[in-house]
Amino acid sequence: MDPKASESQGGEAAGPPAGGATPGSAGPGGEGPTDGTLVGEVLAGKRQSFDVLIRKYQRQAVAVSYRLLGNSHDAMEVTQDAFLKAFSSLSTLQKPEAFGGWLMRIVSNLSLNYRRSRKSRSQLPLDDLLGGGQQTDSGGAASEWMAQSGDPVHKLESEEMGRKLQQALAQLPEKQRLAIVMFTIEEMPQKQVAEALNCSVEAVKWHVFQGRKKLRELMKEHL
Repeated sequence: MDPKASESQGGEAAGPPAGGATPGSAGPGGEGPTDGTLVGEVLAGKRQSFDVLIRKYQRQAVAVSYRLLGNSHDAMEVTQDAFLKAFSSLSTLQKPEAFGGWLMRIVSNLSLNYRRSRKSRSQLPLDDLLGGGQQTDSGGAASEWMAQSGDPVHKLESEEMGRKLQQALAQLPEKQRLAIVMFTIEEMPQKQVAEALNCSVEAVKWHVFQGRKKLRELMKEHL
């Protein structure tokens, strides 16, 4: 099946979906082939295996793009382009088992490029920006970094503050902004964020720490 067609059939434009699976993992309950196996099958000519990868990562990809763009329609469009780029560039992936992180890096880069090309962007309410306050069990191990007192991401309570936060996020250096979006807001595992940003886990922690520090400075009049 064509990856663009498969992508367009899934997902909803109502808001940011929840995160996806960890990179290289099997399906729910540990069943199904790993990412490395699926990538190998695609490269061997079995296109249906790429449909499996799309279903596995589509929601997380849209969510990451949505956090960067603040517009669900644009996020769906960028995600579709990201899957097409991933499909056409799959042979360049050096670690097939790291497909998830590699895909999120493509999504992030395309989202940032899209944002630069379109100056006007609709703002999203804070509840949407923070995922409605929902947390997943998978983020428990990372909670120490994202739930400390004084974290501006978890203190804002209004739509106006949500807009100010998004404006502040836009002023962060790229890796700090992506680390905040992927790790603190999307609650992606540190390892997957590290793969997406092409850095170490310790570097992810540093980017999150510095990003939160910078956000406090930018938002100090509103906290």
